[in-house]
Amino acid sequence: MAAPAAKQDGFHDCRDAWARTLEELAADNPDIVAVVNDSVGSSKLGGFQKKFPDRLVNVGIAEQTMVGVGAGLANGGKIPFVSAASCFLTGRALEQVKADIAYARFNVKLVGQSSGVAYGELGPTHHSIEDFAWLRPLDAITVIAPADAWETAEAVKWAAAHDGPVYLRLSRMPVPDLDIANRVFRPGKAEVVREGQDVTLIASGTTVHLAARAANALQAEGVSARVLNMATLNPLDEAALSAAASETGAIVTVEEANIRGGLGGAVAEFTAGHLPVPVERVGFPGFVVTGSVDWLFEHYGISETGIASAARRAIARKRP
Repeated sequence: MAAPAAKQDGFHDCRDAWARTLEELAADNPDIVAVVNDSVGSSKLGGFQKKFPDRLVNVGIAEQTMVGVGAGLANGGKIPFVSAASCFLTGRALEQVKADIAYARFNVKLVGQSSGVAYGELGPTHHSIEDFAWLRPLDAITVIAPADAWETAEAVKWAAAHDGPVYLRLSRMPVPDLDIANRVFRPGKAEVVREGQDVTLIASGTTVHLAARAANALQAEGVSARVLNMATLNPLDEAALSAAASETGAIVTVEEANIRGGLGGAVAEFTAGHLPVPVERVGFPGFVVTGSVDWLFEHYGISETGIASAARRAIARKRP
């Protein structure tokens, strides 16, 4: 079963955690401001606007201007959270993200809403599956894709305190909270969801709980699968990748993004240059056909069954 397009019991919209946390932080820090592109509703910032009407700037449908305004506010000592649909924030305003924020290393927090294929039937114009590939080369920007509501809240807190540009990739698709005891948010460090010795499943964002479910299915077959939540794609946790390659000998990456340049590309780059092992990449191969979120996930193998199949392929390719 794919990630649900509609909210189910036990599933939470990470945007609720983002909005609630930003309001709490803004109440204590008058320097926190929000900048949007006529996206107050989709960014869930209606409450923020009511509480802090003078600290929300709506530039209208002008994403390049939006990013430039964010850079100017940061240059003036504010802490701007620039929020918009990730397909437009990272696509239409990429030049401004590169020149105004990454190159200048301004303290701007980019918040890409409704990432991946969350817009479903609206199709490739509204899908945001290339954002990892576009932003990873901009090494000044910390790129984070939270896996659940708890991690979203912690990432927003960290971003507000961090001095430097950040990209938070949030989805509108509800996801369950990960069942991990004593969690600590550490940007740049992979989170161990479960241990394993035969293969490592490395996932990010909305796909982490699917990787955990695939690991449970594999366990029933006698396959021990390690699961890592690689929430931070830039910088990548190379120590965790080295351990995965050397200790399990096979890797599967899972992402709601294009495997070319995304998490799969990043992991393949690292292993090819350091510890060559079989790597199977689960994600989108390029532009995808139009369909519902559930159908797209299932069609492209971003599911418990698809991930388990990729794990079997990776194990079969392991050197004797």
